[in-house]
Amino acid sequence: MKTFLLSLLALCLSVASAAAHDTWVESNTNLIRARDAVYINLKLGNHGNHHRDFKIASKIDLEGCKLEVIDPTAKVYDLISELTDTGYAPKEGYWRGKFVPVKPGLYTVSHSLDKIVNHGKPVRAIKSAKTCFVVSARLDQVPLENPGFDRALGHPLELIPVVNPVTPMGPGKPIEVRVDFKGKPLADVVVSFVPQGETLQEGFDERFERKTDAAGRASFTPKTGNQYLAVVHHLAKDESAADYQETAYAATLTVFVPEICPCCGD
Repeated sequence: MKTFLLSLLALCLSVASAAAHDTWVESNTNLIRARDAVYINLKLGNHGNHHRDFKIASKIDLEGCKLEVIDPTAKVYDLISELTDTGYAPKEGYWRGKFVPVKPGLYTVSHSLDKIVNHGKPVRAIKSAKTCFVVSARLDQVPLENPGFDRALGHPLELIPVVNPVTPMGPGKPIEVRVDFKGKPLADVVVSFVPQGETLQEGFDERFERKTDAAGRASFTPKTGNQYLAVVHHLAKDESAADYQETAYAATLTVFVPEICPCCGD
């Protein structure tokens, strides 16, 4: 009986984690040469919620998940079948996949999921995550113009870069995003720009958080190089059905900020 109760508790906690935590995607580099390999990580953690940090909380169940790479011509590559488990235990670590791009230009990594979870009450959890990287023929001559970063992917809640998050990028260059909800800009919502290694203060942290304007835009200018995670949430209590009571939306965008911009040296 004791073993059964402990197993049941662990199951409930893992289900709660899936709803309460956010997903995000990372690449091991934001700039590579054509035909070199890039490694994509799919992670689950508790940044963006009450704690708002970059810590890994568990490992996401891949059932119902999508993980894709979109090349400069808008061709889509499925990465789910390429993923390997980095953890020893079922809920430890994260997922990692290898991708070898051929065409120069900007690539977008896209993740999404839509599932019903229960952490005290049934909730429909709809999540999306993105990051971008640039492929160049030569690393000593990286072109500044790499279009496609502002392409909307149609996620119900989506963070869309307004300026290129890769080229140029460095300290003093803004990370500017637009929050779209069902295809329309979402105003007056908090976007957290979480630096890796930093835990945001309780309440509204003016150092790293911004509210979207009437056009759904928010901007943050990093002072130092780091990996930053932009995250936004939207709870729709009126979106319910027979098997769930409300719908919780979450969207993330991972941006790598180098200490020195590789394109212009600033």
